[in-house]
Amino acid sequence: MDANLINPFVDAVTQVLPQLGVQNIGRGRISVKEQFVESKGVTILVGMSKQVRGNVAYNMTEQAACSIASTMMMGMPVNEFDEMAQSALSELANMVTANAAILFNQQGLEVDISTPSMVIGHDFKAKVSNAKFIVLELQVDSQILEVNIGVEKG
Repeated sequence: MDANLINPFVDAVTQVLPQLGVQNIGRGRISVKEQFVESKGVTILVGMSKQVRGNVAYNMTEQAACSIASTMMMGMPVNEFDEMAQSALSELANMVTANAAILFNQQGLEVDISTPSMVIGHDFKAKVSNAKFIVLELQVDSQILEVNIGVEKG
């Protein structure tokens, strides 16, 4: 997979998350998987179309989702993954993907993104790509956020 298709997501995460209150962002493993993401508990899917096509799946445990939502809500305790926390995480996925789309646009690639779709639970797989995709693991204030990037120029 072309690094020019991955870097906008890395840059978007490092630009957007600090604006939402995240203090520390670190890179974990980068790996390649085929077709499906296995849910860790909370998976948010965002589609991309036009000159960059495919899907991005933000995948994390419910505990990580609550922690990130709490940070986004200025430290308000989030003890359960309720509607408010779900809305916060959907907005996070929307903001990161939209920022990546802007970065693609700066490369001369026109991109539209879909509304985020959230799936909650452990026993499911989400199809991200018809082929291989990149898995970028990030440490977000000591929580793991997995960004699964299955996009291609089209």
